[in-house]
Amino acid sequence: MDSSLKDFWSEAAEFTNQETCDFAETLVKGTYENIKTIDEFISKYADNWNISRMAVIDRNIMRMSVYEMLCREDIPPNVSINEAIELAKKYGDIDSGKFVNGILDKIKKVELKGKWEK
Repeated sequence: MDSSLKDFWSEAAEFTNQETCDFAETLVKGTYENIKTIDEFISKYADNWNISRMAVIDRNIMRMSVYEMLCREDIPPNVSINEAIELAKKYGDIDSGKFVNGILDKIKKVELKGKWEK
């Protein structure tokens, strides 16, 4: 994975700053390291959907968002979900935003109940 990230940044470095690079690497590595647990959460809340049959874009957007919600206490779940929806709308199919929102919202409501409420 490290060589893939290095190759990516060698192409994209001129378009971003170090803070963005560091955050992106943390997100990618954290998602990759926790992929089994993340996929279990997605599968649990994706009614009538097998994770392997989900669109690749939708699945990977949800994986990163679930990682943020479960492992990054500095990012409120609503921020993770909203960012995921926007990415899904931009890069997924016409209904990807709704699909991603539905699953991530279920995860937030059940798994994170009360965690961010004031």
